[in-house]
Amino acid sequence: MWAGRMHRVATAARTHGESESQPRKLRQNVPPGKVAKHKFLRSNEGMPRPLHAVAAAQTAAEPDRNLGPVLEFMRTLWSLDHALQSASKRMESRVGVTGPQRLVIRIVGRNPGISAGAVSDILHLHPSTLTGVLKRLETRGMVERRADPADARRALLHLTARGREIDDVRAGTVEIAVRRALGRLPPRTVTAARTLAEALVSELERLD
Repeated sequence: MWAGRMHRVATAARTHGESESQPRKLRQNVPPGKVAKHKFLRSNEGMPRPLHAVAAAQTAAEPDRNLGPVLEFMRTLWSLDHALQSASKRMESRVGVTGPQRLVIRIVGRNPGISAGAVSDILHLHPSTLTGVLKRLETRGMVERRADPADARRALLHLTARGREIDDVRAGTVEIAVRRALGRLPPRTVTAARTLAEALVSELERLD
């Protein structure tokens, strides 16, 4: 009887010891850093953030957008340049020419027999810049050169039949978008904008 009682006591002690040691083993398997982190999150869950912390977060998330008159104007210019480039590429896919190429076609169409030098003067472009545009238009069969009857050494520009078709296109061109924008503004504003643009060109050309 005594032996049976001692056996039951020993068994109960072993069972009690295992139940006590198991949580310690589980706690030892959890990295201390993660336990501390969870406790921190639980202790702060639902607590309001201090006002200075909210203000600092808003300041970091919202940059100062007040660039000043010069940088604001430059931002507008770059937006305009991006819009022109994008519209020019779309027009090339639909019409077959870019914005600058179509502008040259329009000028030659209004002035049959005009010289390349005269086109450069109208566009305020260096002749070497215009040469590449004219070569592409000639390659595509839109512009042709004819010898000047008064001076065979001088070439004059004319539109081909294909060039005249491009000249007659109105829909889907950069020109029609500019025409709509100018039509919504008073003439005085258009004149002022053109004066400003010409002043900018002059200053940019003076840069070293």
